[in-house]
Amino acid sequence: QNYAASPVFSGTAVRYYPVGDVMLPDMLADLQAAQHSIFVESFIIGMGEMWGQIHEILRQKAAAGLDVRVIYDDAGCLSLLPHNYVDLLRADGIRAFSFNRCVPVLNLVLNNRDHRKIMVVDGRIAYTGGVNLADEYINAYEKYGHWKDTAVMVKGEAARSFTRMFLHMWYLDEKAPDFDTFLNVPAKQQSANGFVMPYGDCPLDKDKVGEQVYMDMLNRAQKYVHIMTPYLILDGELENALKYAAERGVDVRIILPGVPDKYIPFALALTHYRSLLESGVKIYEYTPGFVHAKGFGCDDREAVVGTINLDYRSL
Repeated sequence: QNYAASPVFSGTAVRYYPVGDVMLPDMLADLQAAQHSIFVESFIIGMGEMWGQIHEILRQKAAAGLDVRVIYDDAGCLSLLPHNYVDLLRADGIRAFSFNRCVPVLNLVLNNRDHRKIMVVDGRIAYTGGVNLADEYINAYEKYGHWKDTAVMVKGEAARSFTRMFLHMWYLDEKAPDFDTFLNVPAKQQSANGFVMPYGDCPLDKDKVGEQVYMDMLNRAQKYVHIMTPYLILDGELENALKYAAERGVDVRIILPGVPDKYIPFALALTHYRSLLESGVKIYEYTPGFVHAKGFGCDDREAVVGTINLDYRSL
């Protein structure tokens, strides 16, 4: 709240989804019920069952006069979408742009990616988590075995932070700020316990917000920290935090993929196993397939469900 422009909200309902295929029906229903605006931001969009259903609703809503906007990462979708897909979306009345367009030779900064997955409906309902908009994320087909992912839906005032994060990205492409139009949307107070703090991170601020949140949970945990992550490529500070938590008696468990999607990141993860295990960290591999979830749970008190992996690129 003090350093990352991420206020705390009460009166916000939250629903947790243990896999993407459970999330999709709720997402489609909320899109169908949209009355004013729909914002979509995704690292990956892939043609198929999932995106086909979402795209058709977006097309209908844009035709009905709603403000519909889509951001996708150009490198993430390079082999999945036509090179002129932005133009195709715009022809449907959907405002769109691809982040950090890949131009061979001219654009060599390929590591700067938009890895977020955000969907905001009417400024009142927001979705986020590991689930990209492609069929493997809802297990419509098998890719690296069963695809284990997680997501959350928030309803209420906390959705405003997702609107702000989306608009920050949007105005990299379009310089016509209308933040107030969308951030002043009144949100009905929901009957819900606890607090919600949506937060984001980017390379342009001075703080590694994503890593600080994970470190804070490890340093304050008293009973347990349970983690799911597809990749484990740690700096010394984060590895020491994991080890120290385990050494002082915290039950630290990490679930990693049993079927990896990329060999090199999997090999790099293995280099951390011995040191972590010797300190008492428990490591599991999800034998049915690939874990894409990015989640921390701590002491029955707090949890993170997001898009930030335990690797250098995300942190």
